[in-house]
Amino acid sequence: MNFAGTYTAIVTPFNNGKVDYETLGRLVSMQIEAKVDGIVPVGTTGESPTLSVDEHTKVIETVFKTAAGRCVIIAGTGANSTAEAVHLTTLAKKLGADATLQVTPYYNKPTPEGLYRHFSTVADECGLPVVLYNVPGRSAIPIPVETIAKLSANPNIVCVKEAGGSAERVSAILDACDITVLSGDDSLTLPMMVLGARGVISVASNIIPGRIKEMVDAALAGDFIRASSLHRIMYPFFRDIFVETNPIPIKAAMANKGLVKEEYRLPLCPIAPANMEKLLKTMLKIGI
Repeated sequence: MNFAGTYTAIVTPFNNGKVDYETLGRLVSMQIEAKVDGIVPVGTTGESPTLSVDEHTKVIETVFKTAAGRCVIIAGTGANSTAEAVHLTTLAKKLGADATLQVTPYYNKPTPEGLYRHFSTVADECGLPVVLYNVPGRSAIPIPVETIAKLSANPNIVCVKEAGGSAERVSAILDACDITVLSGDDSLTLPMMVLGARGVISVASNIIPGRIKEMVDAALAGDFIRASSLHRIMYPFFRDIFVETNPIPIKAAMANKGLVKEEYRLPLCPIAPANMEKLLKTMLKIGI
């Protein structure tokens, strides 16, 4: 499977405390219309830590059924327990997911050998293509480049989402092995693609999927002048959707456009008024 292009880390909409599956279906249809290459449900942006197992699996099922084979589905099924990650990934495979996004086990702070054994177990026992998710800001530790290189020898471990805030990691990873790299930060998508990344798992594409795809496709085609122009226009939005913890600002932006209710599950809560004002000014400035 070729992991290149624009993948939307889709939000999980809520309505009066419950997952709003009808709205989720509409969001997926919007992404399909924009011709994104894939959708990533129940990741960080999908507030996966607050979903029950039943909700988690129904979100994946809803996304898969609505997409109906028109794009790749990379299901977020990582956990800080290897057994739980295997269980969720097995369920996702049965529901039709094309691949699994596996976050670095958080809180436990495993050693490099523990990380290697964790990801290898998920890959070997579940049989789905694995996208490693390096996000030390959430998980407390990075996946060492040497560990990624070692894991890349497993035929089921095919890609890494780099969300560590460093474009240099792309060069280091590609110098060490041939695994596919996707950006996990909208603001670093273009710099990372210049260095060899093949696309992005995007937060911003929840609301501007067509624009993100245009930039990524231009970069994939080697038209970095066009891609750079698009990046510069969108950069203030890339910056401001992280003015508070993701996915608070992107959900607030989507609510402003009538796409979802601005509803979260604790411990996340609505955006501060001053930050909302800043976000709205940026959206107006770039024509959202």
